[in-house]
Amino acid sequence: MRTKEKYKLYRPKKFLGQNFLVDDNISKKIVSQLDMKETDTVIEIGPGRGALTKHIAVFCKNYIAVEIDKSMSEELEAIYGDKGKIINEDFLKFDLLGFKKPVKIIGNLPYNIASEILFKLFDHMDMIECAVLMLQKEFARRLIAVPHTKDYGIMSVQTQVFSSPKILFNVPPTVFFPKPKVESSVVKLTYPEKENIPLNKEIFKKLARSSFGKRRKTLKNSLKDLFEELDLEFDDFDMFFDFTKRAENITVAEYVNMSNLIFSKVFYNAE
Repeated sequence: MRTKEKYKLYRPKKFLGQNFLVDDNISKKIVSQLDMKETDTVIEIGPGRGALTKHIAVFCKNYIAVEIDKSMSEELEAIYGDKGKIINEDFLKFDLLGFKKPVKIIGNLPYNIASEILFKLFDHMDMIECAVLMLQKEFARRLIAVPHTKDYGIMSVQTQVFSSPKILFNVPPTVFFPKPKVESSVVKLTYPEKENIPLNKEIFKKLARSSFGKRRKTLKNSLKDLFEELDLEFDDFDMFFDFTKRAENITVAEYVNMSNLIFSKVFYNAE
């Protein structure tokens, strides 16, 4: 039975965003981007029917699959249970802290929760060596976007602060079942030691969310509520930033600097 015919025996769950990769050459190409060693700890997000799994579990001694679909996890357990750990759980609720760092992450991410998964990875950047992820092509472009472009937004800023993103190659809809209406891209996020990082992640994330929440307005308007919440005055920061600019005109480094100054001011006021 051919691969695509075999997959048609299973009815993909639309609410879980299931589109199964059915091209083995693409699967091998994606897995190769991990640069795996036998001793690596590899966590796969949403392995589905094991298109990537079969190339990881047979090589990596510390393989963990996190699959939300019970029937899928049972199928994977029957095939790969003796080669790795198959966990039936929502990755967004999965505890990454229970593993020895660094870990490598891989997965074909459902388009509807890709942002949430990335934010979770950013929260655990100190324990992740790299992540190789298949994403919607348009979404992937946002991760590497630069200021003054329509793709530049909150995902661009957070991704580039907490990782170094690179689009590796594109994947056509024809290699999936069912065939999605969009193209995909494989992205690699590496987590090198960075000097220019936020002193306080929560303030930085609030700053990014507030700035792009009203991206058509100037920063003075979009950040008004945040400054009121933190009991800050724009006058204290005017010498460092031009608040007449809009969110898409501010560089990643400027967002980090602004966040660090806000944190220092808030910490000073609390003393």
